[in-house]
Amino acid sequence: MQNDIFLSIIIPAYNEEHRLPGTLAQVAAYLEAQTYLYEVLVVENGSSDRTFAVAEAFAAEHEGFRVIRETQSGKGRAVRAGMLAACGQYRFMCDADLSMPITELGHFLPPEIEAPQVVIASREADGAVRYDEPEYRHIGGRFVNDMIRYLVLPGLCDTQCGFKLFRADIAEDLFAKQTLTGWSFDVEILFIAQQRGYEIVELPIPWHYRDQSHVKPLKDTLKLFLDLLAIRRNNRKGVYDPQV
Repeated sequence: MQNDIFLSIIIPAYNEEHRLPGTLAQVAAYLEAQTYLYEVLVVENGSSDRTFAVAEAFAAEHEGFRVIRETQSGKGRAVRAGMLAACGQYRFMCDADLSMPITELGHFLPPEIEAPQVVIASREADGAVRYDEPEYRHIGGRFVNDMIRYLVLPGLCDTQCGFKLFRADIAEDLFAKQTLTGWSFDVEILFIAQQRGYEIVELPIPWHYRDQSHVKPLKDTLKLFLDLLAIRRNNRKGVYDPQV
């Protein structure tokens, strides 16, 4: 039964044909050892390689895995589609590179966190460990997060790590209000969560640098800045106000 699904994992996948098989195998092995019901939604969005075919082939051989196809690119668009299509009591977004080992997932869930609402992986919270990250990437990341905190999200140390958990009703509330479809979407989602008064827990994680990231530092930082201004503008216009 759909209502019995405890956990949904949403994996956005853009040009991931080479990395995806190993990632899905690790996720499947982890989940098969759990006692709860689960589903995994791979959301392919606008890839120019065989990502969709690779995901479908894996899903055909693994119960609980399914594939959604978004014809347009944009990580935010993919995650939104997955979150709103999911059936789990908790919904977890997971980067395809598994820069955080999937074995850390249990720390996001009950009973380790009692009644979680929004839990975000943090590379900056006390106890987090970074592996193999070049110094220039760390400095650039801190600049980006300082900008986010100053303009939109005070109080959060790391908003951009790609591993986040939402309770089902909260996911449906937040992602229904999402307007950004690119890399900045999670800043918008967390901003709305703060505005709603949802509890956001930053969870320190071990994080491994992957050198195949799709991020383009200069271009994406400029786009992020413009998106932060858009979030502020949307808020002034009441775009994020709850439905009456």
